[in-house]
Amino acid sequence: MEYIPLNSYPHFTECEKIVRQLGFHLVELKISPQNGVTQILATITGIDSNINIGVNDCSRVHKILLPALEEMLGTDNTYMELTSPGMERNIKNAAEFALFLGREIRVYDKTVTDWVGGVLKSADSSSVKLEVLKEDGSVELKSISFENIAKAKFIHL
Repeated sequence: MEYIPLNSYPHFTECEKIVRQLGFHLVELKISPQNGVTQILATITGIDSNINIGVNDCSRVHKILLPALEEMLGTDNTYMELTSPGMERNIKNAAEFALFLGREIRVYDKTVTDWVGGVLKSADSSSVKLEVLKEDGSVELKSISFENIAKAKFIHL
């Protein structure tokens, strides 16, 4: 899995500041011009990633973020979709892991050719650490390098 710093995406840093002031983190921001309209896709999560995001949360952020983005982009011909990560989000960029500490996730570890699930304890620019429950009931802290992760997603029961 590739690690691309979130602040390397255009306008991400400015938008993250706005979203953070509202009590959330910006997970994803895609801006693409299509047929004369600027399409914006944004995903937010709570500062506490275990608290679910609702429609009212998305609406509140949308009302503040859209005008700010229109000003940054110099256009009002925009369409913006703002969503929560969802219950079974596929993690697309390894940089997202740091936003979901404390969440139950599973990663497909290429070194064992199987899914490894656990609570996300830490993440940096090269690996994640999962608290994994072993068959005997004990807990193991397992570090998995991003180069060994083929896929990752939330665990939702």
